[in-house]
Amino acid sequence: MTDGLDSRTTRQRIAEYLRETDATPSGIADALDVHIDSVYAHLGHVSHSVEGGDERLLVAPPECADCGFSDFEDPLARPSRCPSCKGERIQEPVLRVESTR
Repeated sequence: MTDGLDSRTTRQRIAEYLRETDATPSGIADALDVHIDSVYAHLGHVSHSVEGGDERLLVAPPECADCGFSDFEDPLARPSRCPSCKGERIQEPVLRVESTR
């Protein structure tokens, strides 16, 4: 039943998951059984903690499915609408933790 990650904090579990696979916030939420809002709340902290070592959080930014806009102010924040066309079909960012060595 346990996968070895249960004793870790949510942030540690997110970082470990992103070391193994590229994922969207909703993919992380599904895989780790946490609410998607919690994932978004932890992503900035995960970024800071992995960058304190020899890793970094890579982010393919969210993108508007209607107009292709991808220059969101904060790619780790959950956008609700496109600032360019006001569309609401926003594709989630894709995240990965990668070693800098």
